[in-house]
Amino acid sequence: MLNAITNLERFGQLVAFALRAVPTSATAFPRFGQWLRPFYSVVVGGLPLAVVTGLALGVVIWMHTRDVLARTGTGAVEYLPTFLAAAVLLELAPVGAGLIVAARTGASLGAELASMRVTEQIDALELLGVSPLRRLVGPRIVACVFAVPVLHVLIAATALGSGFVAEQVTGSTTYLKYDTAAVRELLLQDVVPAGLKTLVFGLVVGVTGCFIGLNAREGSEGVGRAATDSVVACVLLVLAVDVLLVGLIKAGQQFI
Repeated sequence: MLNAITNLERFGQLVAFALRAVPTSATAFPRFGQWLRPFYSVVVGGLPLAVVTGLALGVVIWMHTRDVLARTGTGAVEYLPTFLAAAVLLELAPVGAGLIVAARTGASLGAELASMRVTEQIDALELLGVSPLRRLVGPRIVACVFAVPVLHVLIAATALGSGFVAEQVTGSTTYLKYDTAAVRELLLQDVVPAGLKTLVFGLVVGVTGCFIGLNAREGSEGVGRAATDSVVACVLLVLAVDVLLVGLIKAGQQFI
């Protein structure tokens, strides 16, 4: 019971922090020099994971889906690119990108800011009249917000590409047929909201990682704990927000 109350209090503090940090992040966007470096770090660091994830997703989904469709009946295999594109573009690529940034960058944000807190660098900024939200938090949140969509596109492209190569090996398709089938049943009202989810995932990771890092306990143990807690919290919140956003998107599409 006590842990539940503590976690609820912690979540309330996170929401209050987000309400202060998000407006500050908006003012950080024009200062390209401050957020381009962390953006580059997030994208380059997540690049290998995104490529491997996309390649694996494309091939594995192709293998499973092809067998199921082949047993369904004659002509069902022609819809394989459609199923693959729907699974990748609507859910797996956005969530995969969010989880990659949550796992890798969440730990980095937590450890980096926790280290600055422990070594009193943040206290020094405050004594100099410099806002840590404006100088440290805002640029990092902006970097995460823009990095997740980039990794999302990369995962989607490699997944669809690996699926095409796998299908091409069977000799049963061409690029034109594959491309046409992939987008046959997909609508912009399906794909665009799924892509926009990645902006929210980046915001969640940036805010959560910075919050945990800034509120780390003193000592080296506090830095390690901040990194671990940041990864766990970022992953859980990305998954929870994904469920919430999909529900809202589906509810909104009923009125279109």
